[in-house]
Amino acid sequence: MQVLEAPKPFEIQEINLSEWKQRPVKNNFFELVLIKKGAGTQCINYNHYPYQEGSIFLLPPLKCHSFNIESSTTFVFLKFTDTFFKNMSKASINRDEWFKEAAYILSNYNQLPGDIIKSEADRQYIDLLISMILQESTHFGEDSVSLIKSLMTSILEILIRNIKKSNYHEATDKNTDDRINKMLTYINENLHEPSLLKVEHLAQVFSMSPTYVSEFFRKQMQVSLREYIIKAKLKMVEIRLLNSDYTLTEIADDLGFTDVSHLSKTFKRYAGISLKEFKNNGEYMLLKRTAC
Repeated sequence: MQVLEAPKPFEIQEINLSEWKQRPVKNNFFELVLIKKGAGTQCINYNHYPYQEGSIFLLPPLKCHSFNIESSTTFVFLKFTDTFFKNMSKASINRDEWFKEAAYILSNYNQLPGDIIKSEADRQYIDLLISMILQESTHFGEDSVSLIKSLMTSILEILIRNIKKSNYHEATDKNTDDRINKMLTYINENLHEPSLLKVEHLAQVFSMSPTYVSEFFRKQMQVSLREYIIKAKLKMVEIRLLNSDYTLTEIADDLGFTDVSHLSKTFKRYAGISLKEFKNNGEYMLLKRTAC
C-alpha cells in the first residue's frame, strides 16, 4: 500500500486493493477517483457501473458508495478540502466566480455512478495532471502549494466542462422532453442572478408562454418551478457553509434572499433545522438525493 498525503488544502492517496473496505467519510468538497489499473464495479446509492483502467469518478461526501473489486485495482483518490477554497488567492483568480463554478459540480452531478469524463482527450489531461500532483506530493515543500493549486484548478475546469456537456440533473423520466434538461442547466448556472430566473425571462429564453413555463416544469419535475429554485439555492447554501468562509450576509445577498433572517427561515422550513444546527452537525441534508 502506498499512501501519499499532503497538508491541506488537498489530500491525495494512491493505493492498491484486492478487496474494498469502507473508508472514513469526511464532508470534503468532493473526491475525484482515477483507476490506474484493475476492473470491477462502482456503486453509489445502489446504482452500479463497471470500471476499468482509466475510469474517472466523483465520489459524494456520503457513505453510500463502494467498489466491488474483480481484479486487483490501483486507485488514486484526490480530495478537494474546504481549505482549498477558503485559501484561494483573490489576486491569482476570481475566487467568487470560481467557487460558483466548482460548487456547480457538487450540486449537479447527481451522485450517480458512472465515468464523469466524456472526452478521451480530457481523460488524458486529467491523468497527466494527477500524475504531476502525485509526483509533486512526494517532494512536498512550501513552493509546492501554488503549483498543486494550479493543477487542481485545471482538473476542476475539465470536470466542469464535462458535467455541463452531460445530463446530471434530477429529471424524473429518462424519456423526458429534452427542453427540461436545458432549462435545469440554465437555472443551475444562474442561481446567483434572480432576474434571469423569473418566469417571464425563462419563457423568453425557451420560447414558451409564461403560463406554460410553470405548467411544463411541474409536469416534467413533479415540483413547482419556485420550489425547485429555492431548494437549488439552499443546496448552494449548504455547500458554502461547509466549504467556504463566506458570511451568512454574503451568502444571503449573493443568492437573492432578502436578508439573513429570510435565509434562516427558508432553510429551516425546508431542512427542518436551523443554519446553526446544520453547521454544527457538519453534514449535508438537502444535497443528499437518496439515502442508503
